Amino acid sequence: MKKYRSQEWFGATDKSGFIARSWLKNQGLPNDAFDGRPIIGICNTWSELTPCNAHLRDLAEQVKQGVLEAGGIAFEFPVMSLGEALMKPTTMLYRNLASMDVEESIRANPLDGVVLLTNCDKTTPACLMGAASVDLPTIVVTGGPMLNGKHKGRDIGSGTDLWKFSEELRAGIITQQEFNEVENNMSRSAGACNTMGTASTLSCMVESLGLSLPDSAAIPAVDANRKRVARLSGRRIVELVKQDICLSQILTREAFENAIIANAAIGGSTNFIIHLLAIAGRIGVPLSLDDFDKHSQNIPLLANLKPSGSYLMEDFHYAGGLPAVINQLLDKVNQDVLQVNGLTLKENYSNSKIYNDDVIKPISAPLQDDAGTIVLKGNLSPDGAIIKPSAATPELLNHKARAFVFENIEDYNERINDLDLDINPEDILVLKGAGPKGYPGMPEVGNFGLPLKMLKLGIRDMIRISDGRMSGTAFGTVVLHVSPESNVGGTLALVKTGDIIELNCQQRQLILHVSEDELSKRRDNWIPEETNYSRGYASLYIQTVNQANTGADLNFLTGKSGSFIKREPHPK
Repeated sequence: MKKYRSQEWFGATDKSGFIARSWLKNQGLPNDAFDGRPIIGICNTWSELTPCNAHLRDLAEQVKQGVLEAGGIAFEFPVMSLGEALMKPTTMLYRNLASMDVEESIRANPLDGVVLLTNCDKTTPACLMGAASVDLPTIVVTGGPMLNGKHKGRDIGSGTDLWKFSEELRAGIITQQEFNEVENNMSRSAGACNTMGTASTLSCMVESLGLSLPDSAAIPAVDANRKRVARLSGRRIVELVKQDICLSQILTREAFENAIIANAAIGGSTNFIIHLLAIAGRIGVPLSLDDFDKHSQNIPLLANLKPSGSYLMEDFHYAGGLPAVINQLLDKVNQDVLQVNGLTLKENYSNSKIYNDDVIKPISAPLQDDAGTIVLKGNLSPDGAIIKPSAATPELLNHKARAFVFENIEDYNERINDLDLDINPEDILVLKGAGPKGYPGMPEVGNFGLPLKMLKLGIRDMIRISDGRMSGTAFGTVVLHVSPESNVGGTLALVKTGDIIELNCQQRQLILHVSEDELSKRRDNWIPEETNYSRGYASLYIQTVNQANTGADLNFLTGKSGSFIKREPHPK
Protein backbone atom coordinates (compact mmCIF):
# COMPACT_ATOMS: atom_id res chain seq x y z
CA MET A 1 0.00 0.00 0.00
CA LYS A 2 1.21 3.49 -0.87
CA LYS A 3 2.57 5.45 2.10
CA TYR A 4 0.82 8.78 2.37
CA ARG A 5 1.95 11.99 4.06
CA SER A 6 -0.35 11.33 7.04
CA GLN A 7 1.69 8.25 7.93
CA GLU A 8 4.47 10.54 9.12
CA TRP A 9 2.07 11.14 12.05
CA PHE A 10 0.05 7.93 12.31
CA GLY A 11 2.57 5.35 11.13
CA ALA A 12 5.12 5.90 13.89
CA THR A 13 5.36 3.26 16.61
CA ASP A 14 7.00 5.52 19.21
CA LYS A 15 5.34 8.03 21.53
CA SER A 16 4.73 10.58 18.72
CA GLY A 17 2.57 8.01 16.90
CA PHE A 18 0.88 7.12 20.18
CA ILE A 19 -0.03 10.78 20.73
CA ALA A 20 -1.33 11.30 17.20
CA ARG A 21 -3.55 8.22 17.31
CA SER A 22 -4.58 8.12 20.94
CA TRP A 23 -6.06 11.58 21.22
CA LEU A 24 -8.05 11.19 18.01
CA LYS A 25 -9.50 7.95 19.33
CA ASN A 26 -11.53 9.99 21.82
CA GLN A 27 -13.84 10.58 18.83
CA GLY A 28 -14.51 6.87 18.49
CA LEU A 29 -12.06 6.08 15.71
CA PRO A 30 -11.08 2.39 15.50
CA ASN A 31 -7.53 1.11 14.97
CA ASP A 32 -7.96 0.62 11.24
CA ALA A 33 -8.65 4.34 10.76
CA PHE A 34 -4.88 4.76 10.95
CA ASP A 35 -3.85 1.84 8.75
CA GLY A 36 -2.65 3.96 5.84
CA ARG A 37 -5.88 5.18 4.30
CA PRO A 38 -5.93 8.67 2.73
CA ILE A 39 -6.63 11.32 5.35
CA ILE A 40 -8.73 14.14 3.92
CA GLY A 41 -9.14 17.56 5.47
CA ILE A 42 -12.40 19.39 4.91
CA CYS A 43 -11.48 23.06 5.16
CA ASN A 44 -14.76 24.74 6.06
CA THR A 45 -15.41 28.49 5.93
CA TRP A 46 -18.82 28.01 7.54
CA SER A 47 -19.94 30.83 9.82
CA GLU A 48 -23.24 32.31 10.87
CA LEU A 49 -21.52 35.69 10.44
CA THR A 50 -20.98 34.80 6.77
CA PRO A 51 -24.56 34.37 5.49
CA CYS A 52 -23.41 33.11 2.08
CA ASN A 53 -21.61 30.22 3.82
CA ALA A 54 -24.07 29.42 6.61
CA HIS A 55 -25.18 26.19 4.88
CA LEU A 56 -21.68 24.77 4.41
CA ARG A 57 -21.97 22.49 7.46
CA ASP A 58 -24.59 20.51 5.51
CA LEU A 59 -22.26 20.25 2.52
CA ALA A 60 -19.41 19.15 4.80
CA GLU A 61 -21.46 16.14 5.89
CA GLN A 62 -21.96 15.17 2.25
CA VAL A 63 -18.23 15.49 1.59
CA LYS A 64 -17.50 13.25 4.60
CA GLN A 65 -19.85 10.59 3.28
CA GLY A 66 -18.15 10.69 -0.09
CA VAL A 67 -14.69 10.38 1.47
CA LEU A 68 -15.79 7.38 3.54
CA GLU A 69 -17.42 5.71 0.53
CA ALA A 70 -14.13 6.00 -1.36
CA GLY A 71 -12.12 4.48 1.49
CA GLY A 72 -10.69 7.62 3.09
CA ILE A 73 -10.97 9.19 6.52
CA ALA A 74 -12.30 12.77 6.75
CA PHE A 75 -11.60 15.45 9.33
CA GLU A 76 -13.47 18.75 9.12
CA PHE A 77 -11.66 21.81 10.43
CA PRO A 78 -12.64 25.49 10.62
CA VAL A 79 -10.71 28.41 9.24
CA MET A 80 -11.34 32.13 9.35
CA SER A 81 -14.50 33.05 7.45
CA LEU A 82 -15.03 36.37 5.72
CA GLY A 83 -18.58 37.70 5.52
CA GLU A 84 -18.87 40.39 2.87
CA ALA A 85 -22.09 41.85 4.27
CA LEU A 86 -20.84 42.42 7.81
CA MET A 87 -17.08 42.88 8.15
CA LYS A 88 -15.49 46.33 8.45
CA PRO A 89 -13.59 48.11 7.03
CA THR A 90 -13.55 45.51 4.23
CA THR A 91 -13.14 41.75 3.93
CA MET A 92 -10.30 42.34 1.48
CA LEU A 93 -8.17 43.48 4.42
CA TYR A 94 -8.49 39.97 5.86
CA ARG A 95 -8.24 37.84 2.71
CA ASN A 96 -4.50 37.37 3.17
CA LEU A 97 -4.91 36.64 6.89
CA ALA A 98 -7.47 33.94 6.12
CA SER A 99 -5.12 32.50 3.51
CA MET A 100 -2.42 32.20 6.18
CA ASP A 101 -4.89 30.36 8.41
CA VAL A 102 -5.71 27.92 5.61
CA GLU A 103 -2.08 27.40 4.62
CA GLU A 104 -0.80 26.67 8.10
CA SER A 105 -3.83 24.54 9.06
CA ILE A 106 -3.21 22.31 6.04
CA ARG A 107 0.57 22.12 6.39
CA ALA A 108 0.67 21.53 10.14
CA ASN A 109 -1.84 18.67 10.18
CA PRO A 110 -1.68 15.03 8.98
CA LEU A 111 -3.56 15.59 5.73
CA ASP A 112 -3.04 13.88 2.38
CA GLY A 113 -5.60 15.92 0.49
CA VAL A 114 -8.03 18.74 1.14
CA VAL A 115 -11.54 19.77 0.13
CA LEU A 116 -12.08 23.54 0.29
CA LEU A 117 -15.64 24.56 1.21
CA THR A 118 -16.08 28.17 0.08
CA ASN A 119 -18.68 30.60 -1.23
CA CYS A 120 -18.62 34.22 -0.11
CA ASP A 121 -16.35 36.51 -2.10
CA LYS A 122 -13.04 36.33 -0.23
CA THR A 123 -13.39 32.81 1.17
CA THR A 124 -12.75 31.26 -2.25
CA PRO A 125 -9.49 33.07 -3.10
CA ALA A 126 -8.26 32.95 0.51
CA CYS A 127 -8.66 29.17 0.64
CA LEU A 128 -7.11 28.68 -2.80
CA MET A 129 -4.16 30.93 -1.98
CA GLY A 130 -3.48 29.02 1.21
CA ALA A 131 -3.87 25.62 -0.41
CA ALA A 132 -1.67 26.64 -3.35
CA SER A 133 1.18 27.46 -0.97
CA VAL A 134 1.09 23.89 0.37
CA ASP A 135 0.28 22.13 -2.94
CA LEU A 136 -1.49 18.96 -1.84
CA PRO A 137 -4.23 17.25 -3.88
CA THR A 138 -7.12 19.71 -3.64
CA ILE A 139 -10.71 20.08 -4.83
CA VAL A 140 -13.08 23.01 -4.32
CA VAL A 141 -16.76 22.78 -3.41
CA THR A 142 -18.55 26.11 -3.59
CA GLY A 143 -21.86 26.75 -1.84
CA GLY A 144 -23.82 28.10 -4.80
CA PRO A 145 -26.03 31.17 -5.33
CA MET A 146 -29.32 32.08 -3.69
CA LEU A 147 -32.60 31.65 -5.50
CA ASN A 148 -33.81 34.61 -7.55
CA GLY A 149 -35.07 37.52 -5.50
CA LYS A 150 -38.72 38.48 -6.08
CA HIS A 151 -40.34 41.90 -5.79
CA LYS A 152 -43.68 43.04 -7.20
CA GLY A 153 -43.83 40.27 -9.77
CA ARG A 154 -40.28 40.57 -11.10
CA ASP A 155 -36.89 39.09 -10.35
CA ILE A 156 -34.41 41.20 -8.41
CA GLY A 157 -30.73 40.50 -7.98
CA SER A 158 -28.38 40.78 -5.02
CA GLY A 159 -26.40 43.99 -5.01
CA THR A 160 -27.18 45.04 -8.59
CA ASP A 161 -30.77 45.98 -7.83
CA LEU A 162 -29.78 47.26 -4.39
CA TRP A 163 -27.55 49.89 -6.01
CA LYS A 164 -30.42 50.90 -8.31
CA PHE A 165 -33.02 51.08 -5.54
CA SER A 166 -30.58 52.96 -3.31
CA GLU A 167 -30.02 55.67 -5.93
CA GLU A 168 -33.79 55.88 -6.53
CA LEU A 169 -34.31 56.36 -2.79
CA ARG A 170 -31.72 59.16 -2.71
CA ALA A 171 -33.35 60.79 -5.73
CA GLY A 172 -36.82 60.58 -4.14
CA ILE A 173 -38.20 58.22 -6.81
CA ILE A 174 -39.17 55.49 -4.30
CA THR A 175 -40.14 55.71 -0.64
CA GLN A 176 -38.34 54.35 2.39
CA GLN A 177 -41.21 51.87 2.84
CA GLU A 178 -40.68 50.36 -0.62
CA PHE A 179 -36.93 50.26 -0.03
CA ASN A 180 -37.62 48.27 3.17
CA GLU A 181 -39.91 45.88 1.27
CA VAL A 182 -37.11 45.16 -1.22
CA GLU A 183 -34.87 44.27 1.75
CA ASN A 184 -37.27 41.49 2.72
CA ASN A 185 -37.54 40.07 -0.81
CA MET A 186 -33.98 40.04 -2.10
CA SER A 187 -32.35 37.19 -0.13
CA ARG A 188 -34.82 34.31 -0.26
CA SER A 189 -32.64 31.28 0.48
CA ALA A 190 -29.25 30.09 1.59
CA GLY A 191 -26.40 30.92 -0.76
CA ALA A 192 -24.32 33.73 -2.18
CA CYS A 193 -25.34 36.66 -4.40
CA ASN A 194 -27.62 35.53 -7.21
CA THR A 195 -26.12 37.94 -9.74
CA MET A 196 -22.84 37.40 -11.57
CA GLY A 197 -21.16 39.13 -8.65
CA THR A 198 -17.83 38.18 -7.17
CA ALA A 199 -19.00 35.00 -5.41
CA SER A 200 -20.55 33.49 -8.54
CA THR A 201 -17.67 34.78 -10.66
CA LEU A 202 -15.19 32.96 -8.44
CA SER A 203 -17.29 29.79 -8.47
CA CYS A 204 -17.04 29.95 -12.25
CA MET A 205 -13.33 30.70 -11.88
CA VAL A 206 -12.59 27.52 -9.93
CA GLU A 207 -14.60 25.44 -12.39
CA SER A 208 -12.89 27.01 -15.43
CA LEU A 209 -9.53 26.43 -13.73
CA GLY A 210 -10.51 22.77 -13.43
CA LEU A 211 -10.59 22.71 -9.63
CA SER A 212 -14.25 21.79 -9.10
CA LEU A 213 -16.43 19.16 -10.71
CA PRO A 214 -17.91 20.16 -14.09
CA ASP A 215 -21.30 21.90 -14.08
CA SER A 216 -21.11 22.75 -10.38
CA ALA A 217 -20.51 26.54 -10.40
CA ALA A 218 -24.08 27.75 -10.86
CA ILE A 219 -26.16 25.11 -9.03
CA PRO A 220 -28.41 27.00 -6.57
CA ALA A 221 -27.43 26.52 -2.95
CA VAL A 222 -30.71 24.81 -2.05
CA ASP A 223 -30.76 22.44 -5.05
CA ALA A 224 -30.16 18.79 -4.13
CA ASN A 225 -27.56 18.66 -6.87
CA ARG A 226 -25.37 20.93 -4.75
CA LYS A 227 -25.25 18.22 -2.07
CA ARG A 228 -24.67 15.58 -4.73
CA VAL A 229 -21.65 17.49 -6.04
CA ALA A 230 -20.28 17.73 -2.50
CA ARG A 231 -20.59 13.98 -2.05
CA LEU A 232 -18.96 13.22 -5.38
CA SER A 233 -16.17 15.66 -4.56
CA GLY A 234 -15.53 13.73 -1.34
CA ARG A 235 -15.12 10.57 -3.40
CA ARG A 236 -12.95 12.29 -5.97
CA ILE A 237 -10.46 13.80 -3.52
CA VAL A 238 -9.58 10.30 -2.33
CA GLU A 239 -8.79 9.31 -5.90
CA LEU A 240 -6.71 12.45 -6.38
CA VAL A 241 -4.62 11.45 -3.37
CA LYS A 242 -4.20 7.92 -4.66
CA GLN A 243 -3.16 9.26 -8.06
CA ASP A 244 -0.91 11.90 -6.46
CA ILE A 245 -2.42 14.72 -8.52
CA CYS A 246 -1.45 17.90 -6.69
CA LEU A 247 -2.86 21.38 -7.10
CA SER A 248 0.07 22.53 -9.23
CA GLN A 249 -0.75 19.88 -11.86
CA ILE A 250 -4.16 21.51 -12.37
CA LEU A 251 -3.16 25.16 -11.88
CA THR A 252 -1.04 25.53 -14.99
CA ARG A 253 -0.46 28.64 -17.06
CA GLU A 254 -2.94 27.29 -19.64
CA ALA A 255 -5.61 26.86 -16.96
CA PHE A 256 -5.19 30.47 -15.86
CA GLU A 257 -5.60 31.61 -19.47
CA ASN A 258 -8.82 29.58 -19.72
CA ALA A 259 -10.19 31.25 -16.61
CA ILE A 260 -9.50 34.71 -18.05
CA ILE A 261 -11.30 33.82 -21.29
CA ALA A 262 -14.29 32.33 -19.46
CA ASN A 263 -14.54 35.34 -17.16
CA ALA A 264 -14.80 37.69 -20.13
CA ALA A 265 -17.58 35.59 -21.66
CA ILE A 266 -19.68 35.56 -18.49
CA GLY A 267 -19.17 39.27 -17.70
CA GLY A 268 -17.49 38.35 -14.43
CA SER A 269 -16.49 40.58 -11.56
CA THR A 270 -13.41 42.80 -11.78
CA ASN A 271 -12.39 41.31 -8.42
CA PHE A 272 -11.57 38.14 -10.34
CA ILE A 273 -8.41 39.88 -11.57
CA ILE A 274 -6.88 40.72 -8.23
CA HIS A 275 -7.66 37.27 -6.82
CA LEU A 276 -6.39 35.30 -9.81
CA LEU A 277 -3.14 37.28 -9.73
CA ALA A 278 -2.70 36.41 -6.06
CA ILE A 279 -3.42 32.70 -6.63
CA ALA A 280 -0.94 32.61 -9.52
CA GLY A 281 1.65 34.25 -7.28
CA ARG A 282 1.21 31.53 -4.67
CA ILE A 283 1.39 28.56 -7.06
CA GLY A 284 4.30 30.10 -8.99
CA VAL A 285 2.69 30.67 -12.39
CA PRO A 286 3.83 33.89 -14.11
CA LEU A 287 0.76 36.08 -14.64
CA SER A 288 0.54 39.83 -15.14
CA LEU A 289 -2.16 42.44 -15.51
CA ASP A 290 -1.42 42.61 -19.23
CA ASP A 291 -2.43 38.94 -19.59
CA PHE A 292 -6.00 39.86 -18.64
CA ASP A 293 -6.18 42.41 -21.43
CA LYS A 294 -4.51 40.10 -23.93
CA HIS A 295 -6.59 36.97 -23.29
CA SER A 296 -9.94 38.72 -22.86
CA GLN A 297 -9.69 40.74 -26.08
CA ASN A 298 -12.12 39.67 -28.79
CA ILE A 299 -14.01 37.46 -26.32
CA PRO A 300 -17.77 38.01 -26.71
CA LEU A 301 -20.16 38.41 -23.79
CA LEU A 302 -22.37 35.31 -23.84
CA ALA A 303 -24.02 35.33 -20.40
CA ASN A 304 -26.99 37.67 -20.20
CA LEU A 305 -26.68 38.11 -16.45
CA LYS A 306 -26.89 41.05 -14.09
CA PRO A 307 -25.07 43.40 -13.72
CA SER A 308 -24.14 43.27 -17.43
CA GLY A 309 -27.43 41.72 -18.58
CA SER A 310 -30.93 40.80 -17.46
CA TYR A 311 -31.01 37.38 -15.77
CA LEU A 312 -29.77 35.77 -12.55
CA MET A 313 -27.69 32.74 -11.57
CA GLU A 314 -30.66 30.40 -11.11
CA ASP A 315 -31.63 31.10 -14.73
CA PHE A 316 -28.00 30.61 -15.80
CA HIS A 317 -27.91 27.13 -14.29
CA TYR A 318 -31.15 26.05 -15.97
CA ALA A 319 -29.90 27.46 -19.30
CA GLY A 320 -26.80 25.26 -19.28
CA GLY A 321 -24.49 27.10 -16.90
CA LEU A 322 -20.76 27.47 -17.35
CA PRO A 323 -20.45 24.24 -19.43
CA ALA A 324 -22.63 25.79 -22.14
CA VAL A 325 -20.45 28.91 -22.18
CA ILE A 326 -17.18 26.96 -22.32
CA ASN A 327 -18.57 24.81 -25.13
CA GLN A 328 -19.06 27.97 -27.19
CA LEU A 329 -15.42 28.94 -26.51
CA LEU A 330 -13.74 25.62 -27.34
CA ASP A 331 -11.78 27.07 -30.24
CA LYS A 332 -10.45 29.87 -27.99
CA VAL A 333 -9.43 27.95 -24.85
CA ASN A 334 -6.71 25.43 -24.08
CA GLN A 335 -8.64 22.18 -24.54
CA ASP A 336 -6.11 19.64 -23.31
CA VAL A 337 -5.61 20.89 -19.74
CA LEU A 338 -6.14 18.33 -16.99
CA GLN A 339 -9.11 18.97 -14.72
CA VAL A 340 -9.83 17.75 -11.24
CA ASN A 341 -12.12 14.90 -12.36
CA GLY A 342 -9.24 13.39 -14.32
CA LEU A 343 -10.51 14.41 -17.76
CA THR A 344 -9.45 17.21 -20.07
CA LEU A 345 -11.46 20.39 -20.59
CA LYS A 346 -12.45 19.17 -24.07
CA GLU A 347 -13.70 15.86 -22.69
CA ASN A 348 -15.71 17.62 -20.00
CA TYR A 349 -17.40 20.28 -22.13
CA SER A 350 -17.45 19.22 -25.79
CA ASN A 351 -21.06 18.01 -25.58
CA SER A 352 -22.48 20.77 -23.36
CA LYS A 353 -25.53 22.57 -24.72
CA ILE A 354 -27.43 25.85 -24.36
CA TYR A 355 -31.02 25.30 -23.21
CA ASN A 356 -32.15 28.94 -23.22
CA ASP A 357 -30.42 31.17 -25.76
CA ASP A 358 -31.80 34.35 -24.22
CA VAL A 359 -29.87 33.63 -21.02
CA ILE A 360 -26.76 32.17 -22.69
CA LYS A 361 -26.12 33.52 -26.15
CA PRO A 362 -24.49 31.43 -28.88
CA ILE A 363 -21.11 32.76 -29.97
CA SER A 364 -22.65 33.55 -33.37
CA ALA A 365 -25.03 36.08 -31.75
CA PRO A 366 -23.41 37.38 -28.53
CA LEU A 367 -24.80 39.95 -26.13
CA GLN A 368 -21.70 42.07 -26.87
CA ASP A 369 -18.96 41.41 -29.37
CA ASP A 370 -15.97 42.32 -27.20
CA ALA A 371 -16.63 42.60 -23.48
CA GLY A 372 -13.40 41.54 -21.83
CA THR A 373 -11.65 43.57 -19.17
CA ILE A 374 -9.65 46.54 -20.43
CA VAL A 375 -6.32 47.34 -18.78
CA LEU A 376 -5.51 51.05 -18.87
CA LYS A 377 -2.02 52.50 -18.76
CA GLY A 378 -0.79 56.08 -18.76
CA ASN A 379 0.66 58.69 -16.43
CA LEU A 380 -2.36 58.39 -14.12
CA SER A 381 -1.94 54.62 -13.83
CA PRO A 382 1.66 53.70 -14.75
CA ASP A 383 1.27 50.17 -13.40
CA GLY A 384 -2.26 49.75 -14.67
CA ALA A 385 -5.93 50.28 -13.92
CA ILE A 386 -8.95 48.31 -15.12
CA ILE A 387 -12.44 48.91 -16.42
CA LYS A 388 -15.31 46.49 -17.15
CA PRO A 389 -16.85 47.66 -20.43
CA SER A 390 -19.78 45.24 -20.28
CA ALA A 391 -21.10 47.12 -17.23
CA ALA A 392 -20.26 50.63 -18.50
CA THR A 393 -22.03 53.27 -20.56
CA PRO A 394 -20.58 52.93 -24.08
CA GLU A 395 -20.62 56.69 -24.71
CA LEU A 396 -18.31 57.27 -21.74
CA LEU A 397 -15.63 54.75 -22.67
CA ASN A 398 -13.74 57.44 -24.57
CA HIS A 399 -14.11 60.74 -22.73
CA LYS A 400 -12.02 63.79 -21.83
CA ALA A 401 -13.23 66.15 -19.13
CA ARG A 402 -12.59 68.02 -15.89
CA ALA A 403 -11.80 66.07 -12.72
CA PHE A 404 -13.84 66.52 -9.56
CA VAL A 405 -11.83 65.15 -6.65
CA PHE A 406 -12.74 63.62 -3.30
CA GLU A 407 -9.61 63.31 -1.15
CA ASN A 408 -10.91 60.31 0.81
CA ILE A 409 -14.12 58.51 1.69
CA GLU A 410 -14.85 60.92 4.55
CA ASP A 411 -14.58 63.89 2.19
CA TYR A 412 -16.93 62.08 -0.20
CA ASN A 413 -19.48 61.27 2.51
CA GLU A 414 -19.45 64.87 3.75
CA ARG A 415 -20.03 66.52 0.36
CA ILE A 416 -21.85 64.05 -1.90
CA ASN A 417 -25.35 65.25 -1.01
CA ASP A 418 -24.53 68.96 -1.26
CA LEU A 419 -26.89 70.41 -3.88
CA ASP A 420 -24.56 73.40 -4.32
CA LEU A 421 -21.63 71.22 -5.38
CA ASP A 422 -19.77 72.82 -8.31
CA ILE A 423 -20.08 69.82 -10.58
CA ASN A 424 -21.32 69.09 -14.10
CA PRO A 425 -22.68 65.89 -15.71
CA GLU A 426 -19.65 65.52 -17.98
CA ASP A 427 -17.11 65.75 -15.11
CA ILE A 428 -14.96 62.80 -14.10
CA LEU A 429 -15.25 61.86 -10.43
CA VAL A 430 -12.04 60.89 -8.60
CA LEU A 431 -11.80 59.21 -5.19
CA LYS A 432 -8.43 58.87 -3.46
CA GLY A 433 -7.32 56.81 -0.46
CA ALA A 434 -9.08 53.54 -1.34
CA GLY A 435 -6.06 51.38 -2.20
CA PRO A 436 -4.56 48.40 -0.37
CA LYS A 437 -2.44 50.46 2.04
CA GLY A 438 -4.52 53.60 2.12
CA TYR A 439 -7.92 52.46 3.39
CA PRO A 440 -6.50 49.90 4.39
CA GLY A 441 -7.66 46.82 2.50
CA MET A 442 -8.88 48.24 -0.82
CA PRO A 443 -12.66 48.33 -0.20
CA GLU A 444 -15.49 48.11 -2.71
CA VAL A 445 -16.07 51.85 -2.89
CA GLY A 446 -15.07 52.31 -6.54
CA ASN A 447 -18.70 52.38 -7.66
CA PHE A 448 -19.41 55.24 -5.25
CA GLY A 449 -22.79 56.87 -5.77
CA LEU A 450 -23.24 59.96 -7.89
CA PRO A 451 -23.69 63.41 -6.33
CA LEU A 452 -27.30 64.04 -5.33
CA LYS A 453 -27.28 67.12 -7.57
CA MET A 454 -26.67 64.84 -10.58
CA LEU A 455 -29.30 62.29 -9.55
CA LYS A 456 -31.93 65.02 -9.39
CA LEU A 457 -30.99 65.96 -12.95
CA GLY A 458 -31.68 62.37 -14.03
CA ILE A 459 -28.00 61.47 -14.47
CA ARG A 460 -27.39 57.78 -13.69
CA ASP A 461 -23.76 57.27 -14.73
CA MET A 462 -20.54 59.29 -14.72
CA ILE A 463 -16.94 58.20 -15.04
CA ARG A 464 -15.55 57.32 -11.63
CA ILE A 465 -11.85 56.71 -10.98
CA SER A 466 -10.28 55.30 -7.82
CA ASP A 467 -7.58 53.03 -6.44
CA GLY A 468 -10.28 50.91 -4.83
CA ARG A 469 -12.40 47.97 -6.02
CA MET A 470 -16.10 47.63 -6.72
CA SER A 471 -18.62 44.94 -5.94
CA GLY A 472 -19.02 42.34 -8.65
CA THR A 473 -22.72 43.13 -8.52
CA ALA A 474 -22.08 46.78 -9.41
CA PHE A 475 -22.27 48.58 -12.75
CA GLY A 476 -21.24 51.87 -14.30
CA THR A 477 -18.29 53.44 -16.08
CA VAL A 478 -15.89 52.80 -13.25
CA VAL A 479 -12.08 52.81 -13.47
CA LEU A 480 -10.62 50.69 -10.66
CA HIS A 481 -7.39 49.40 -9.09
CA VAL A 482 -5.34 52.46 -10.13
CA SER A 483 -1.71 51.52 -9.46
CA PRO A 484 0.34 52.76 -7.75
CA GLU A 485 -2.32 53.84 -5.28
CA SER A 486 -2.60 57.37 -3.95
CA ASN A 487 -1.38 56.50 -0.45
CA VAL A 488 2.07 55.47 -1.72
CA GLY A 489 2.46 58.56 -3.89
CA GLY A 490 0.97 57.35 -7.14
CA THR A 491 -0.06 60.04 -9.62
CA LEU A 492 -3.64 59.68 -8.37
CA ALA A 493 -2.54 61.39 -5.16
CA LEU A 494 -1.62 64.52 -7.12
CA VAL A 495 -4.90 65.05 -9.02
CA LYS A 496 -6.77 68.26 -8.25
CA THR A 497 -10.30 69.38 -9.06
CA GLY A 498 -10.17 71.14 -12.41
CA ASP A 499 -7.42 68.98 -13.91
CA ILE A 500 -8.26 67.42 -17.27
CA ILE A 501 -8.40 63.60 -17.41
CA GLU A 502 -8.73 61.55 -20.55
CA LEU A 503 -10.15 58.03 -20.56
CA ASN A 504 -9.51 56.32 -23.89
CA CYS A 505 -10.53 52.68 -23.70
CA GLN A 506 -9.93 52.21 -27.41
CA GLN A 507 -6.26 53.12 -26.91
CA ARG A 508 -6.08 51.53 -23.41
CA GLN A 509 -5.06 54.89 -21.93
CA LEU A 510 -5.74 56.86 -18.75
CA ILE A 511 -4.06 60.24 -19.00
CA LEU A 512 -3.84 63.17 -16.60
CA HIS A 513 -3.25 66.25 -18.74
CA VAL A 514 -0.94 68.04 -16.32
CA SER A 515 2.69 68.82 -17.17
CA GLU A 516 5.51 66.83 -15.63
CA ASP A 517 6.92 70.02 -14.10
CA GLU A 518 3.65 70.73 -12.33
CA LEU A 519 3.33 67.12 -11.16
CA SER A 520 6.89 67.28 -9.80
CA LYS A 521 6.02 70.40 -7.78
CA ARG A 522 2.89 68.74 -6.41
CA ARG A 523 4.85 65.63 -5.51
CA ASP A 524 7.38 67.69 -3.54
CA ASN A 525 4.52 69.09 -1.45
CA TRP A 526 2.56 65.84 -1.09
CA ILE A 527 2.06 64.42 2.42
CA PRO A 528 0.65 60.87 2.73
CA GLU A 529 -2.55 60.47 4.72
CA GLU A 530 -2.19 58.75 8.09
CA THR A 531 -3.89 55.35 8.32
CA ASN A 532 -3.90 55.24 12.15
CA TYR A 533 -3.18 51.51 12.44
CA SER A 534 -0.22 51.02 14.77
CA ARG A 535 -0.57 47.40 15.93
CA GLY A 536 -1.78 43.93 15.07
CA TYR A 537 -2.55 42.40 11.74
CA ALA A 538 -3.68 45.66 10.09
CA SER A 539 -0.30 47.21 10.83
CA LEU A 540 1.48 44.16 9.38
CA TYR A 541 -0.77 44.32 6.33
CA ILE A 542 -0.02 47.99 5.65
CA GLN A 543 3.70 47.40 5.97
CA THR A 544 3.85 44.37 3.66
CA VAL A 545 0.95 44.42 1.19
CA ASN A 546 1.78 44.53 -2.51
CA GLN A 547 -0.03 46.77 -4.96
CA ALA A 548 -3.22 45.79 -6.78
CA ASN A 549 -1.53 45.14 -10.12
CA THR A 550 0.24 42.10 -8.62
CA GLY A 551 -2.71 40.79 -6.58
CA ALA A 552 -2.38 42.70 -3.28
CA ASP A 553 -0.86 39.72 -1.49
CA LEU A 554 1.56 40.21 1.41
CA ASN A 555 5.10 40.35 0.10
CA PHE A 556 6.32 37.49 2.31
CA LEU A 557 3.53 35.11 1.23
CA THR A 558 4.14 34.88 -2.51
CA GLY A 559 5.44 31.53 -3.73
CA LYS A 560 5.01 28.00 -2.39
CA SER A 561 6.38 26.71 0.92
CA GLY A 562 5.28 23.12 0.27
CA SER A 563 3.97 20.52 2.70
CA PHE A 564 7.20 19.43 4.38
CA ILE A 565 7.66 20.18 8.10
CA LYS A 566 11.22 20.09 9.38
CA ARG A 567 10.73 19.55 13.11
CA GLU A 568 8.65 17.34 15.40
CA PRO A 569 6.60 18.59 18.37
CA HIS A 570 8.17 16.08 20.76
CA PRO A 571 11.65 14.61 21.27
CA LYS A 572 12.24 11.02 20.21
